[in-house]
Amino acid sequence: MYWVAGALAISLFAAAGCGPNLPPSKPYEQLTESERVGYRVFQNNCARCHYANSTHGLHGPGLQGLYKQSYLPSGAPANDDRVTAAVLHGRTNMPEFADKLNEEELVELIAYLHTL
Repeated sequence: MYWVAGALAISLFAAAGCGPNLPPSKPYEQLTESERVGYRVFQNNCARCHYANSTHGLHGPGLQGLYKQSYLPSGAPANDDRVTAAVLHGRTNMPEFADKLNEEELVELIAYLHTL
């Protein structure tokens, strides 16, 4: 009987560490042209530090489901204003990209992040 309670406790503890059950990202083949440009912007600027299709961190947090949750990994609300501010001005260990991305690239990057 005690082993059942112990096994249940272990399984609940393990499940709690798995994070939220998020829907999968939009497949590349279904991305719009703008989202595909955003994907390329992500690959060129963000992928070295962030996984797009995982919540596990690399050098920064994984971004799967970024907009499908109420809050960003930082605790800020998950909205375009907060994500744009983080991209443009950086955050903690994240460098700023204000001088690296033009307005069109930023808009397309945000469009792509919405697909994750």
